Amino acid sequence: MLKTLVLRSSSLSFSHFNHFSTLPRKFPFSFTHFPCPFSTVFPRPVNSCRCKVFAMAERTSTSSSHSLKYTNRLATEHSPYLLQHAHNPVDWYPWGEEAFAEARKRDVPIFLSIGYSTCHWCHVMEVESFENEEVAKLLNDWFVSIKVDREERPDVDKVYMTYVQALYGGGGWPLSVFLSPDLKPLMGGTYFPPEDKYGRPGFKTILRKVKDAWDNKRDMIVKSGAFAIEQLSEALSASAGSNQLPDGLAQNALRLCAEQLSNSYDSRFGGFGSAPKFPRPVEIQLMLYQSKKLEESGKPGEAKESLKMVFFSLQCMARGGMHDHVGGGFHRYSVDECWHVPHFEKMLYDQGQLANVYLDAFFISRDILYSFISRDILDYLRRDMIGSEGGIFSAEDADSAEFEGATRKKEGAFYIWTSKEIDDILGEHASLFKEHYYVKPSGNCDLSSMSDPHKEFKGKNVLIERNDSSALASKLGMSIQEYLDILGECKKKLFDVRAKRPRPHLDDKVIVSWNGLAISSFAKASKILKGEPQGTNFNFPVVGCDPKEYMEVAEKAANFIRRHLYNEQTRRLQHSFRNGPSNAPGFLDDYAFLISGLLDLYEFGGSTDWLVWATELQDMQDELFLDREGGAYFNTPGEDPSVLLRVKEDHDGAEPSGNSVSAINLVRLVSMVSGSKSDHYRQNGEHLLAVFESRLKEMAMAVPLMCCAADMLSIPSRKQVVLVGHKPSEEFENMLAAAHASYDPNKTVIHIDPTNTAEMEFWETNNNKVALLARNNFAADKVVALVCQSFSCRPPVSSPESLQHMLSNKSASSSVV
Repeated sequence: MLKTLVLRSSSLSFSHFNHFSTLPRKFPFSFTHFPCPFSTVFPRPVNSCRCKVFAMAERTSTSSSHSLKYTNRLATEHSPYLLQHAHNPVDWYPWGEEAFAEARKRDVPIFLSIGYSTCHWCHVMEVESFENEEVAKLLNDWFVSIKVDREERPDVDKVYMTYVQALYGGGGWPLSVFLSPDLKPLMGGTYFPPEDKYGRPGFKTILRKVKDAWDNKRDMIVKSGAFAIEQLSEALSASAGSNQLPDGLAQNALRLCAEQLSNSYDSRFGGFGSAPKFPRPVEIQLMLYQSKKLEESGKPGEAKESLKMVFFSLQCMARGGMHDHVGGGFHRYSVDECWHVPHFEKMLYDQGQLANVYLDAFFISRDILYSFISRDILDYLRRDMIGSEGGIFSAEDADSAEFEGATRKKEGAFYIWTSKEIDDILGEHASLFKEHYYVKPSGNCDLSSMSDPHKEFKGKNVLIERNDSSALASKLGMSIQEYLDILGECKKKLFDVRAKRPRPHLDDKVIVSWNGLAISSFAKASKILKGEPQGTNFNFPVVGCDPKEYMEVAEKAANFIRRHLYNEQTRRLQHSFRNGPSNAPGFLDDYAFLISGLLDLYEFGGSTDWLVWATELQDMQDELFLDREGGAYFNTPGEDPSVLLRVKEDHDGAEPSGNSVSAINLVRLVSMVSGSKSDHYRQNGEHLLAVFESRLKEMAMAVPLMCCAADMLSIPSRKQVVLVGHKPSEEFENMLAAAHASYDPNKTVIHIDPTNTAEMEFWETNNNKVALLARNNFAADKVVALVCQSFSCRPPVSSPESLQHMLSNKSASSSVV
């Protein structure tokens, strides 16, 4: 029975996994169940009895009364999350052999708590339980307690989150799991209140029950945990039955995923699915990709319907309160259906992906609304989230103090406003601003019953745009530009005042995978935004820089990783950096996301050095993670015996899966190199996708980016645009911008300067046909572009306008050279 449960639940768990990056404020309790030894405390669901739980939305600041009284082993760690717990009375250990040995020596179970530094409910559980001396005594007497930062050790988190999801049907952070000394799970859940409430066991009760079970039913619970891990290992390391997908499956999966998303589309408020609403950019990517396919297959009406859903969703997200109108960037998710009241933390992985999909929307529509939002995100990152050496930080907390010296923190305190504050700050323009952003004296979190059910934000306003700017400008007898200029000035004034408030905690870890996502968006912006109309005006918080500055940011971030998190001798990555590299090795996502970013760095104008590094990393990724017999990539190298599961991740959630990104990377590399290396990349990509054949057939909506990858790999030949000429030059930059001026995910851009010895050596080694094209078409006084496909090239052109025309012409050939 357990085997059936694990196998069934594991197939479902990934379709929900990343939808709960923290527990929503509306649903503070997890639906935690217990294995049979704990059946006496089996809880009932509590979503019908959420009364009075929101007093817990406040947390003490770091200046708690315990901060000087206690110090534990976490004080020597670098992780911001572990340091937040360094002065708890709990005798915390970091994950490692010292803790495991202590558990074996004392013959006691391990209590494992996993979270991250900007996790709201992690803060709540710390205040309620881990700063409580009575709870700490129980933990210290009966357990060895280990604290893990899930952003620093996603491999450890994956093992026990998968266990909790598979057996109990849900998950989230904080993750609370009890382990045997040999690290097998005994029982798990997420957030626990300290005392029994609402028919649910409190954390103290849980501790007593686990202690009793360990003393009296040890064999049963240890065997149960070992069996669960054994079954999960079998279920999550599936092998392919063949070396490639059946004919037609890729196209069917793409169509099915688009249909399923369309059926979940919210035509009133935009987005796919219901509240809480998460910005899942892979869904947007799928719909844009499918729209392009429909247009190419002569179905413009259906293509337009797909675009309509995407554009309306992106507009609603940008107008909503999940978008930080004053400071730029996006919060984690919306608790209501109308994108209004967010969970206020800001994550780098959201910023990078959202910037990319807004850039794609600008690609297609040429509507500067989308280019403004992409700049808004990227300028927020440049201003607030990048270190002096170029590494891009991980996250900002949802919680902050309402004023200097406050002993408690509240969610959203940094971002929300009273009507009076706006009157005092903006003076004569307050009325205009308040009408534009729906600011009310009584507070504006009233658009949905889900927005603020417990009146946490009574009298406060989360800025949201509900009216058309042109109509409001006309109403006031202003030009639209004058109106937008006034709004920009108002936002700058509010920003300056907000900057004096206590800031949310900044998690300044530099994570390779998330930096890879951001590198991609900065690199793409450097060329795509050159398509903005000349004379375009920008308003705060958009800076309005020359797009080439974004390439400088991307290259600086990549250089940071190469300098601090890459070993030139072993060619291996480390996962993260804070005051030095972490002990954790690079994981699949680190390699895959960084390779994707490096390919974008090259294609959008960077040196072939980035392409060389990308191929080196791909070789190392294959060595460390590839299942050469079974197909696809494991998430870990498998070298750490304390990590009990090697998972072949497929779910494209808040972050895309490493396997989906890897499949697309392989498709792109196939079109850049030639010969046996190209064949090797193609075979690995086909074998990878074959592992997830049933997933693509049965649950396409869970793997939208993988659906795109499968279709990309099924295309007989990919379009190639080859640019030949002197670099750097304004002419070359303009031609490169023209090569990227149209949306086409099945296009590869190769640029080469035949006078550059290193570039020519790279192409002569990796694709001599490109080198031959460069030699035969080089002209000292101009830049030449060739568009090739199916081993043939159209006549060369030497003006950006001619290249754009050729690429937008549906009858034009494209390339595999």
